[in-house]
Amino acid sequence: MKFETVFDDFGTLVFSEKVMKERLPYPVYTQWKQTMSKENSLDRVTADAIAHAMKQWALENGATHFTHWFQPLTGSTAEKHDSFVEPDEFGNPLLRFSGKSLIKGEPDASSFPSGGLRATFEARGYTYWDCSSPAFIKDNILCIPSVFVSYHGESLDKKAPLLKSLEAIDKAATRLVNLLGEKDVRHVNPVVGLEQEYFLIDRDLYKKRLDLQFTGRTLFGSNPSKTQELDDHYFGSIPTRVSNFMKEVDHELWKLGIYVKAEHNEAAPAQFELAPVFTNTNVAIDQNQLVMDILKKTAEKHNFACLLHEKPFAGLNGSGKHNNWSLCTDTGQNLFSPGEKPAENIRFLVFMCAFIKAVDTYPELLRMAASNAGNDHRLGANEAPPAIISIYLGNYIEQILMNLIKTNTTKVVTDIEGNPILGLSYIPRDNTDRNRTSPMAFTGNKFEFRMLGSSLSASTVNVVLNTIMAEALDSISSELDGIKYIQDVRDKGLEICKKILTKHERILFSGDGYSSDWISEAAKRGLPNIPSYVESIDSLIDPKSIKLFTTYKIYSEKELIARNEVLNDDYCKTIEVEVRTLQQIIKRQILPLLVKEIDVITPILNLNIVPDYVTHRLNEITELLNNLSKKNNELAHDFEKVLLIDNLHERGLKIVHEIMPLMLEVRHIIDAYEKISSVDVYDIPLYGEILFGNR
Repeated sequence: MKFETVFDDFGTLVFSEKVMKERLPYPVYTQWKQTMSKENSLDRVTADAIAHAMKQWALENGATHFTHWFQPLTGSTAEKHDSFVEPDEFGNPLLRFSGKSLIKGEPDASSFPSGGLRATFEARGYTYWDCSSPAFIKDNILCIPSVFVSYHGESLDKKAPLLKSLEAIDKAATRLVNLLGEKDVRHVNPVVGLEQEYFLIDRDLYKKRLDLQFTGRTLFGSNPSKTQELDDHYFGSIPTRVSNFMKEVDHELWKLGIYVKAEHNEAAPAQFELAPVFTNTNVAIDQNQLVMDILKKTAEKHNFACLLHEKPFAGLNGSGKHNNWSLCTDTGQNLFSPGEKPAENIRFLVFMCAFIKAVDTYPELLRMAASNAGNDHRLGANEAPPAIISIYLGNYIEQILMNLIKTNTTKVVTDIEGNPILGLSYIPRDNTDRNRTSPMAFTGNKFEFRMLGSSLSASTVNVVLNTIMAEALDSISSELDGIKYIQDVRDKGLEICKKILTKHERILFSGDGYSSDWISEAAKRGLPNIPSYVESIDSLIDPKSIKLFTTYKIYSEKELIARNEVLNDDYCKTIEVEVRTLQQIIKRQILPLLVKEIDVITPILNLNIVPDYVTHRLNEITELLNNLSKKNNELAHDFEKVLLIDNLHERGLKIVHEIMPLMLEVRHIIDAYEKISSVDVYDIPLYGEILFGNR
């Protein structure tokens, strides 16, 4: 396929602003634009006009149905398809799609988790069009991005709180920028880039692993003699089969208006990464949901299985979703851009200090928002940030801020090597990101939050980032209110920065985040170290968090309590599926294989002379068989007791501290057998086959 053909298809399946401008009457288009800029709201006539144009466009592009595409608390997406076809008064088919149908839907969807916000018998759940994210066509269905709320108006999804947080950060950041003298700025929008990591394995091998099918990760398996030690896969030549897969993914994403910027081999064999161009947060998160969906569907077409789990293979790098976050004004300025003279850029310094304050005030929330059961296997491992939240600024920026504390000036005298900076009025980009062990790194004009799990929706972490930053910015603005002269504002701003840095300097760390020394150092600094995800969930209902989110009207206290219950329940059910799957595999596969090994050896025992190797192997296999049977029974017994605990959070803690160690012990026994298993007997795909089978 020629590039020109691909380029001609770009955005053809998106009801974009360009399409709206072409197809809508100018007054209707203007009304929609005013709605986007929060200067007006859509009336019924305008909605009907947009719906008519959207329907015609969708029909021309092969769509037969429409759906309100929403994001329930499962973290995935959901849709109910309605046909455009309705009977007229004579029973003849009529194509109809009204403004009412565009704006509001009633999908029921009562079985989605709600944490008690709606009972199953209360079937009413409503979807409302999010007109700030463009509609698109997927699988011949017109998809309308929507929020999902209960009959009483509580948020039942990921998108509604995100939209509220965007309003909060917009208002707070605009207020501060105006106080700093830039009166022409009317709006500030967070922009996000979401790098997506994933594994591709052969689908035929995937189908032979019940653990991968049911849980997304291997519950047992030992590393082959070669994995990623040589770093030969990382950024290496992309295998032909994978390259063909990537080309089709690119084409499908381009048709949906998603700018795929970079693709490459990641560190582990069979691991890859896709990175799009930055865009506004709401659209970026919608697009990432589409990216994950298209990766999975396209993989099937190429006889691959796409694994989005954070740690599909023990002993190998896991997968994250790096959340690159920044703030941009409606005048095109990046508020985290240092400019030519960062030491004199008061706006840059104030916003940096606000971010430092926000992160140090709410590290537990960030730990929770970036995690799930799968991410516990990744955080703190060799390829991922530690569970301790810290910020890496790069030596140049950190020196500027530390000078403010020590000398009351932001002047920089030396560069990172200790030599004078001669004629250098800008920040070299490579001086801002030299620490891959940091969970939160400043990378030139944005912060890259590396803790987010690869399978997660990015909504919650951005809700937290937006809201905690809004609070920090408002705190600074309150201190600047009433100051008339710009020089006084600058002086006061520097004073505020110094105060913030003095109090929150502990969150800044430039060393090795993987080292044991950092754990003890972080403890001395008073930084929280939350080793497991389930231990972070209650940060949602901490009084400090309740005050934060209710003040900015992101969540009500009732909604926070509900989400806390949903997250605890999801964790417990995730591990329950893993335990049941592991037990099924042991009983139906591993134990019979061990017995078969004994059956192969037994006839040799009738020989006059039995080799020592045979006797040793028989004893070894028998011991593994007995140990595995015993340990599996112990796991089953203990887990049934844990399931009797009514309090979901207490159940989750028991799982972390008692069940997960037992699962690991069981795994060690299976792995020990796998390492000595007979090639003729052991028929479960090994790591080596799975990881190197996509060549």
